[in-house]
Amino acid sequence: MPPQNSSKVPPAENGKSVQYGQWGRAWQVDWFSLAGVVLLLCCAPGIVFFFVVTCEQYQCSISHILIDVFSGDATLGSIWEQTPSFSWMVVKIYCIWVVFQVVLYMYFPDITHKILPGYAGGVQDGARTPAGLINQYQINGLQSWIITHVLWLLNAKYFHWFSPTIIFDNWIPLLWCTNILGYAVSTFAFIKAYLFPTNPEDCKFSGNVLYDYMMGVEFNPRIGKWFDFKLFFNGRPGIVAWTLINLSYAAKQQELYGYVTNSMILVNVLQALYVLDFFWNEAWYLKTIDICHDHFGWYLGWGDCVWLPFLYTLQGLYLVYNPIQLSTHHAAGVLALGLVGYYIFRSTNHQKDLFRRTEGTCSIWGRKPTFIECKYYSADGTPHKSKLLTSGFWGVARHFNYTGDLMGSLAYCAACGGGHLLPYFYFVYMTILLVHRCVRDEHRCGAKYGEDWKRYTAAVPVRLLPGLF
Repeated sequence: MPPQNSSKVPPAENGKSVQYGQWGRAWQVDWFSLAGVVLLLCCAPGIVFFFVVTCEQYQCSISHILIDVFSGDATLGSIWEQTPSFSWMVVKIYCIWVVFQVVLYMYFPDITHKILPGYAGGVQDGARTPAGLINQYQINGLQSWIITHVLWLLNAKYFHWFSPTIIFDNWIPLLWCTNILGYAVSTFAFIKAYLFPTNPEDCKFSGNVLYDYMMGVEFNPRIGKWFDFKLFFNGRPGIVAWTLINLSYAAKQQELYGYVTNSMILVNVLQALYVLDFFWNEAWYLKTIDICHDHFGWYLGWGDCVWLPFLYTLQGLYLVYNPIQLSTHHAAGVLALGLVGYYIFRSTNHQKDLFRRTEGTCSIWGRKPTFIECKYYSADGTPHKSKLLTSGFWGVARHFNYTGDLMGSLAYCAACGGGHLLPYFYFVYMTILLVHRCVRDEHRCGAKYGEDWKRYTAAVPVRLLPGLF
């Protein structure tokens, strides 16, 4: 039986009760949340399949596939028959890939932090969990990314073990493999939470099987001391593969047309900047919502294995089928939008990280930072103090880092021109995701900080975009 919630009675502050470690994922599920879970479980795999098949069979034209289906010129059966099937050869390739990333993660302790100034790698502490625990993590994502890409480039230039287009050439068979892994990992984590959880005090059982399967029960499922499911699957193998997938797209464009377009180069460069930023700041990532507050379930397990590598790379896939050479002004505008968005994203996160590391004894925009003093409680009733920054970009909006992220997302899509809707799915999705994160994060913070959170929102009334949201 899952553990019951604590029966402790929280203390009262200013006549209002304070919650013990109740922030994060929901304890109880309403019908609206359950409907959303069922919708995602049923539709998300189909959405990925739809976009990939639309590119493979209809040159990435959503309108053409819909016209054919609704006019009767094509049926779901005929589309399925033309879709590349499951391949044991590709299963072997994918297993080699995943095992290779596990080996890099588990058995190659980080040395890059000893070489690269300013990079924080090696063993790092995570944030305090709702139960009051602080986990340690082996940060070596940048090292794994470098090793992987050096081997990829050496193969392309010297060894020729496999074609640089191998990922594109097996894209749909790889879709079956990633789905198998995504469902297997999610199901294992769900069963593990009942039978042998890593930290039982950080498990959350809502009483609804579908919700718990999707949103996760265990906060930090682990095997042994260092194999952390959330850190591995959030960063490896999906995000390491992101830049390799784009390189494979560029190689395919070169193979098909004899050249690589400036739009493909822009997508590769801008998305590689984002990926490298992720790994350079992997220690900082331990303090973000994915690691700090989300539990590990289908949402992260399947999402990191399937949704991320297949839908975050739609722009490059589109450009293989629709090579676009942008004008100089268009290319410069896309590059500027992407770089400005990245600057806002990185600067905003840097300000928060600097404020945390120095405990407020720093300078932001040339001034001593302002903040709101907060108090919260872990599940054992222990009080903790925190500070919420109200200076710099964090004084402009409560989630201004998301604003920069959205600008970068739009730049990736704008690199594909305006001929089709498909490349812009990523921007639409990211907008929905980040707006939802704003709401979800603020609900969590409201439960965590209580009246102190109201003081913070009064000091910084804008959530995402001044004048809009």
